[in-house]
Amino acid sequence: MGDNGFMFGEHGLIDKRAAYEESMRVPLLVRCPSLFKPGVVEQVVANIDIAPTMLACAGLEAPDGMAGANMLPLIGDQSVPWRKDLLYEYYWERNFPQTPTVHALREDRYKYVHFHGIWDLDELYDLAVDPHESDNLLARPGHEALADRMSNKLFELLDGTGGMQIPLSADAGERNELRDPAGPPGALFPPRFFRSPRR
Repeated sequence: MGDNGFMFGEHGLIDKRAAYEESMRVPLLVRCPSLFKPGVVEQVVANIDIAPTMLACAGLEAPDGMAGANMLPLIGDQSVPWRKDLLYEYYWERNFPQTPTVHALREDRYKYVHFHGIWDLDELYDLAVDPHESDNLLARPGHEALADRMSNKLFELLDGTGGMQIPLSADAGERNELRDPAGPPGALFPPRFFRSPRR
C-alpha cells in the first residue's frame, strides 16, 4: 500500500492535498491465495478499512467504535452491504499554502467538492463519464438537485464528525514562501472587486 496518491501536473497541481482522484486514490495490492482469488474491488474502500481488515485476517474482531470496515468479503468477491459514500477532509496548513481547506463527498459515481476560503467555486463530477474530472457539472444547468443533495449530505457528515470546527494547526517544519522578489508583480484585481469607500 502506498502512503498516498500524488498529482504530477494533473489539474495544473502538484502534491497530495486535493480531492481529485489522483490525490485521493491510494495504491493498494493485496495477495493471499489461501484467502481469496485474484480480482479487482470496485467499491469505495479507504485507508480506515485497513486496520479492521488486518484484524479480520488475524481472526480478530475490530473493537467497537473503530472507523472503517473489514473489506475481506469484498476482496473475496462476496456480495455484502458496503458504504455508499466517503467523506474526504483536508484542512489548510501554512506549510502547504497552495491547497485550501477542502471537503468532498465521494460516491461510486459522483463526487462533490467544497472549498473553504477561496471564493465559491465548488465542483461536481460524474466519475463514470468523466474519470479525469475535467467537466465541472456545476457550470452547466440541470444538475442543481444532485448538487443540493450531495452538498447537504456533505455538511451532514461534517456536522456528525466535528468537521465543521476547522482546526488551526501550529506552524511546523519549513514554510513554502515561494515568492521571487525579482519576479513579476501579482495580478491586478478586476475593478468589480472594489467598492467605493463609505463616508
